[in-house]
Amino acid sequence: MLSSPSKNIAVVGAGWAGIAAAVDVCRNGHQVTLIESSRTLGGRARALPRRAHPDPAAEDAWMTLDNGQHILLGGYAQTLRLMDALGIDRDTSFLRLPLDLRDAQGMGLHLPDKARPWNLLAGLVMARGWTLRDKRALFDQMRAWRRSGFLCAPGRSVADVCSALPPAVRQTLIEPLCVSALNTLTFQASGQIFLRVLHDALMGDIGRRTPQAFATSDVLLPRRDLSQLMPERAARWLDLRGAQVLRQHRIERVAWNAGRWDLEDAHGERQTFDAVIWATAPEHALQVIRHSAETAPPNVAAHFARWCASAEKLRYESIATVYTYSAGAHLPRPLLRLNHAPGAPAQFVVDRGAIGDPGLWAFVISAARGEKTRLEFQVLNQAHTELAELLGPEGITVVQTVIEKRATFACTAGLKRPGPRIAPGLLACGDYTYAPYPATLEGAVRSGQMAAMAVEDLGGFKWKD
Repeated sequence: MLSSPSKNIAVVGAGWAGIAAAVDVCRNGHQVTLIESSRTLGGRARALPRRAHPDPAAEDAWMTLDNGQHILLGGYAQTLRLMDALGIDRDTSFLRLPLDLRDAQGMGLHLPDKARPWNLLAGLVMARGWTLRDKRALFDQMRAWRRSGFLCAPGRSVADVCSALPPAVRQTLIEPLCVSALNTLTFQASGQIFLRVLHDALMGDIGRRTPQAFATSDVLLPRRDLSQLMPERAARWLDLRGAQVLRQHRIERVAWNAGRWDLEDAHGERQTFDAVIWATAPEHALQVIRHSAETAPPNVAAHFARWCASAEKLRYESIATVYTYSAGAHLPRPLLRLNHAPGAPAQFVVDRGAIGDPGLWAFVISAARGEKTRLEFQVLNQAHTELAELLGPEGITVVQTVIEKRATFACTAGLKRPGPRIAPGLLACGDYTYAPYPATLEGAVRSGQMAAMAVEDLGGFKWKD
């Protein structure tokens, strides 16, 4: 039962946050227009244009790569529920793996396929490369974090909250987990957000796994490109329910219009909506809101200025993905931790042969520094150093490197993020607005769902222009 009459709602941006918002707004009985500036849906988790296969003898001479090697967790509860609502089968969409942070030599932590808490206890016992004292220290620290409710002072960094752990545990568990989840180095990263990630991934309420009930700590590798995984399916779902999905349609300005909002596109054409959910990346939102403030009434401009002042404080980190090809090569496990060090930038490598692309590996560099050719050179050296025995007889070559310069916001200690309310009836959503989580697909989806809930609370409002 709707709490308010049906409204005409625009969602600007068809990344995972915008799609989650559009689906929930549509399910609540409103008319939805989903507007995307590019041809491909998915935002920063999308497919790239099709590329020639590195092996010309391959049956399919083409392959589709993603703009990054996005990995989901079984703890992404709202993302998985959204996929359920869209009729997406989890078991056929993902390769499910118990959490495994071992390197090529088997050093590090992995959780066996058991129910909680036995998986974590067994993982600690079996961890290689850690002394008994190392394991006891981690166990004691986990108990201390649990007693504190996995909370710490907002200004503490990951390095601070993990300083009592032995070096081996910090180097092979804390540092790779922190940089992959928060895309921020440990001495800067938020200790509170990291503890939330640890809690949800390792200490969540889970039981024995079934195809429709993944464990929170499970690693989920998409079996199809990211656009096909969920965004394109969502677009078809919306279309069948009377929503509009506009591609290659750029919005240049948003303007107050007597209690409603006008969206002006690049051609100067305007459409009026009861409310707008702005779901682009924060830098794009800032650009449009600043531009719109120039002609806004003073009271609207004041709202715009307050939101922009908060959003301007965000800083960004890049992620690089180096796709390589080695004919006949495969890794011992689909996901391997690498020994990240100066000159060895990648933290993980994914064997995409496990999901249908034989010989293709994706080296993931979170919080990436340096230019493309240097990163490629370092990754190839890293592969020859750590994975030499696994390479094919023809060696390894770079297929493509994707660098997302502003892949995520820097999830730093004490960061105050912009809120979801830009002005009455004008809402923002995106992973950067969902304070409990770092920049993840789950945070994006939850922010979109919160924006859709906020639409239900919008009453009539009148301002004097």
